[in-house]
Amino acid sequence: MMVRFGDAKRFLLYVGPAILLIFLVFSFTYNGVEYHDLIDHIRPAEKTGSTETAAPDTHHEIFSLSTPDGRAFKIDFAYNQTGHINPNIIPHPIHDDVWLVVAQEGRYDESLPQFYEIGCYASFNSSVLRCTDKPSRLPYAPTVNKGKDCKGKYEVLMLNEGPHDARVFYGPQSMYTMYGSNSHHTCFGQWIQNFPGMIGWGPELVPTEHFPTGTEIQRPEPYGMIEKNWFVFWDDKNQMYAHYDMTPKRIFSKLNTDGSAGEDLSPLAAQEDEQCMKAWMPRLAPRDESIHQATNSLAVTMCKRTDPSCLPNEQNTFVFTLFHKKTFIDYHSVYEPYAMVFNQRLPFEVHGISEKPLWIHGRGRNTEYDQTEMFYVTSISWKSKALKYHGYLDDELFLGMGYEDKETMGIDVKAGDVLANLGLCSRIRQKSQRVQGVAKASDWNQPPEVTALR
Repeated sequence: MMVRFGDAKRFLLYVGPAILLIFLVFSFTYNGVEYHDLIDHIRPAEKTGSTETAAPDTHHEIFSLSTPDGRAFKIDFAYNQTGHINPNIIPHPIHDDVWLVVAQEGRYDESLPQFYEIGCYASFNSSVLRCTDKPSRLPYAPTVNKGKDCKGKYEVLMLNEGPHDARVFYGPQSMYTMYGSNSHHTCFGQWIQNFPGMIGWGPELVPTEHFPTGTEIQRPEPYGMIEKNWFVFWDDKNQMYAHYDMTPKRIFSKLNTDGSAGEDLSPLAAQEDEQCMKAWMPRLAPRDESIHQATNSLAVTMCKRTDPSCLPNEQNTFVFTLFHKKTFIDYHSVYEPYAMVFNQRLPFEVHGISEKPLWIHGRGRNTEYDQTEMFYVTSISWKSKALKYHGYLDDELFLGMGYEDKETMGIDVKAGDVLANLGLCSRIRQKSQRVQGVAKASDWNQPPEVTALR
C-alpha cells in the first residue's frame, strides 16, 4: 500500500514517541523497567577509555581456566553480528567441544516492538567462544496477550511482542528456557518452556518433559506490575520449585507442571534465614542500590569428585545461584555478583552467602565514569556434556556474562572457586548460641566462663 509523505509524517508524529519508549524500556532488559534503567539508555555508558584494575581486597577474584591470561573470553557470534546481550552457554548433549549459545538479539527493528532470542552452535579455542554457523532466531512462543493492568509508564508494554531476558538451563533430566513476556496475571511476567522440543532435539538427545509450549509461571500473591529475574530449582527428589525474590525477604513455592504455584514456603525457613541474611547479604545504600536475582540455579556437592570418600547426601549437597548488588551512579550501573547457597530439602534454608563479591579477572575501570566496568552474570552451566544439574566443587562451570550492555562474554572456572568465600549460616548460629550462653550465665549470677561456649 502506498503511503503519502504527509501521512507518513503524521504517523511518525503519533507513533514515534511510543516506539522510542519501547526501545528504551527493553534495550537493557536485565536492569528491570525502572526510571534509572531508562536513564542508562538515554545516556548510554559508551566505553571511551578503560584501564585494567587489580582486584581490590573487598572482592574474591576468579580466573579463567583456559584463556592464556586468565581473563574472561569473548563470545563471537560471527557473521558481523554484534550487540547481542544476556548470553547462555549450554554443552551439546552428545558432541564433544560443542556448545549451544543463546542470547537476546541486539539488532532491533526500531519500527516494530518485536524482540527475539537467537542461537548458534559454537566452539571454544581457549580465547574465544565462536559460532560455527550463522545464528538464527529461535521459535519462542509469541506474545498472546497485552498484559494485565499495565498502567502509567508501563502502559506502553501492551505493544510488546516477543521474549526478553531468556535463560536456558538444564534441570535434573531435561533442559528449559525461562523468559519474560506479557502476563495474564499482571503487566509483565515470567514464562517457561521445554527447550529441546523448541529447537527440535528429540528424546534420544534430551528428554522432553513438561512445558511443551510456553507456559506462564505463577507466584504467590501479591504480584508486582513487572515480574522478572525469577529462577527455578529442584529438590533432592527432583520436584521443581520457583524462587521469586531474595529481598526484602525470600519468596519461593512449589511449581506445578501447568505453571501454577503452591503457597509461599519461605516462612518455614524464615527463622533460620533472618539471622544469616542479616549477617551476610551485602549492605545497601539508602538510594541507588538494589539486589537482583541474576542466574539460573545448579546443585553442587561440596567436595571433590576426585575424592573417593565424596558421596552426595543431604548434608553436603546444596542448590546455588548468583545474584547481583546493583549500584547506579552518574548514569552508569555497576553489578557485583554474589553466590547464595541453600539446602536442597525443605525448608530450603540458606546455607551460605559470599562474604565478598566475585571479581572477574581483567575487569577494568571505565575512565569516563571513574567506576569499574559493568560486568553482569546472566547464566551458569556445567561445562561438560556429561553434567546437567548436579556437579562437584572440582567440576568446571561456564558463566555467561554481559559487558557494558554491548558485548557477550564468558569465563570457565571451577565451582569451588566461585563458592570459595562463603559466609556460612552455621557460623552465625554458633555465634548467636555463644551470646545466648553468656546471657544465661549472667542471669544465673554465675561466672560467664562456666557456661559460655568458646
